[in-house]
Amino acid sequence: MIKIEDFKKIDMRVGTIIESKINEKAKKKAYKIKIDFGKEIGIKTSSAQITKLYKEEELVGKQVIAVVNFPPLKVADVKSEVLILGVETKEGVVLLDLERKVENGLKIS
Repeated sequence: MIKIEDFKKIDMRVGTIIESKINEKAKKKAYKIKIDFGKEIGIKTSSAQITKLYKEEELVGKQVIAVVNFPPLKVADVKSEVLILGVETKEGVVLLDLERKVENGLKIS
Protein backbone atom coordinates (compact mmCIF):
# COMPACT_ATOMS: atom_id res chain seq x y z
CA MET A 1 0.00 0.00 0.00
CA ILE A 2 1.08 3.53 -0.67
CA LYS A 3 0.32 6.54 1.48
CA ILE A 4 -1.83 9.42 0.28
CA GLU A 5 1.31 11.60 0.37
CA ASP A 6 2.90 9.29 -2.23
CA PHE A 7 -0.16 9.49 -4.47
CA LYS A 8 -0.16 13.28 -4.26
CA LYS A 9 3.36 13.31 -5.74
CA ILE A 10 1.96 12.05 -9.06
CA ASP A 11 1.16 15.05 -11.27
CA MET A 12 -1.71 14.11 -13.59
CA ARG A 13 -2.92 16.75 -16.05
CA VAL A 14 -5.42 17.15 -18.85
CA GLY A 15 -4.08 17.80 -22.34
CA THR A 16 -5.33 17.85 -25.91
CA ILE A 17 -3.69 15.71 -28.60
CA ILE A 18 -2.48 17.99 -31.39
CA GLU A 19 -0.58 15.43 -33.48
CA SER A 20 -0.57 11.66 -33.87
CA LYS A 21 1.48 9.49 -36.21
CA ILE A 22 2.90 5.98 -36.26
CA ASN A 23 6.13 5.55 -34.31
CA GLU A 24 7.87 3.70 -37.14
CA LYS A 25 10.86 2.56 -35.09
CA ALA A 26 8.99 1.19 -32.05
CA LYS A 27 9.31 -2.58 -31.48
CA LYS A 28 5.58 -2.84 -30.71
CA LYS A 29 3.14 -0.84 -32.84
CA ALA A 30 2.69 2.60 -31.25
CA TYR A 31 1.84 6.21 -32.00
CA LYS A 32 4.10 9.22 -31.50
CA ILE A 33 1.72 11.74 -29.94
CA LYS A 34 2.11 15.46 -29.22
CA ILE A 35 -0.10 16.82 -26.44
CA ASP A 36 -0.82 20.43 -25.50
CA PHE A 37 -0.93 20.83 -21.70
CA GLY A 38 -1.43 24.61 -21.71
CA LYS A 39 0.86 27.51 -20.85
CA GLU A 40 2.43 26.13 -17.65
CA ILE A 41 3.60 22.77 -19.07
CA GLY A 42 3.45 23.33 -22.82
CA ILE A 43 3.58 20.69 -25.53
CA LYS A 44 4.91 17.25 -24.61
CA THR A 45 5.53 14.07 -26.59
CA SER A 46 4.51 10.51 -25.76
CA SER A 47 4.81 7.12 -27.41
CA ALA A 48 1.62 5.17 -26.79
CA GLN A 49 0.65 1.61 -27.70
CA ILE A 50 -2.98 2.45 -28.42
CA THR A 51 -3.14 1.47 -32.08
CA LYS A 52 -5.63 -1.40 -31.71
CA LEU A 53 -8.61 0.78 -30.80
CA TYR A 54 -7.64 4.24 -32.08
CA LYS A 55 -6.81 5.59 -35.54
CA GLU A 56 -4.27 8.41 -35.91
CA GLU A 57 -6.78 10.90 -37.26
CA GLU A 58 -9.41 10.31 -34.56
CA LEU A 59 -6.93 11.06 -31.77
CA VAL A 60 -6.25 14.66 -32.85
CA GLY A 61 -8.42 16.98 -30.75
CA LYS A 62 -9.08 14.33 -28.09
CA GLN A 63 -8.43 15.30 -24.48
CA VAL A 64 -6.45 12.81 -22.43
CA ILE A 65 -5.15 12.47 -18.89
CA ALA A 66 -1.42 11.95 -18.48
CA VAL A 67 1.24 11.77 -15.79
CA VAL A 68 3.56 14.67 -16.50
CA ASN A 69 6.24 14.29 -13.80
CA PHE A 70 7.82 10.92 -14.60
CA PRO A 71 11.35 11.02 -16.03
CA PRO A 72 11.36 10.92 -19.86
CA LEU A 73 11.86 7.52 -21.51
CA LYS A 74 13.46 6.80 -24.87
CA VAL A 75 11.07 4.70 -26.98
CA ALA A 76 12.76 3.92 -30.29
CA ASP A 77 13.55 7.43 -31.60
CA VAL A 78 10.91 9.19 -29.46
CA LYS A 79 11.56 11.00 -26.19
CA SER A 80 8.41 9.99 -24.31
CA GLU A 81 7.90 12.79 -21.77
CA VAL A 82 4.46 11.89 -20.39
CA LEU A 83 2.47 8.73 -19.68
CA ILE A 84 -1.04 8.76 -21.15
CA LEU A 85 -3.46 6.94 -18.85
CA GLY A 86 -5.72 4.16 -20.05
CA VAL A 87 -7.19 0.80 -19.16
CA GLU A 88 -5.82 -2.41 -20.65
CA THR A 89 -8.63 -4.60 -22.00
CA LYS A 90 -8.66 -7.77 -24.14
CA GLU A 91 -9.40 -5.57 -27.17
CA GLY A 92 -6.63 -3.06 -26.45
CA VAL A 93 -5.97 0.03 -24.34
CA VAL A 94 -8.98 2.28 -23.71
CA LEU A 95 -8.00 5.86 -22.90
CA LEU A 96 -9.43 7.52 -19.82
CA ASP A 97 -12.09 9.96 -20.99
CA LEU A 98 -13.41 13.22 -19.58
CA GLU A 99 -17.13 13.75 -19.16
CA ARG A 100 -16.77 17.24 -20.69
CA LYS A 101 -14.08 19.40 -22.28
CA VAL A 102 -11.90 21.33 -19.82
CA GLU A 103 -8.93 23.69 -19.99
CA ASN A 104 -5.61 22.11 -20.93
CA GLY A 105 -3.19 21.76 -18.02
CA LEU A 106 -5.76 21.37 -15.28
CA LYS A 107 -4.53 19.08 -12.53
CA ILE A 108 -6.35 15.85 -11.66
CA SER A 109 -7.20 15.86 -7.97
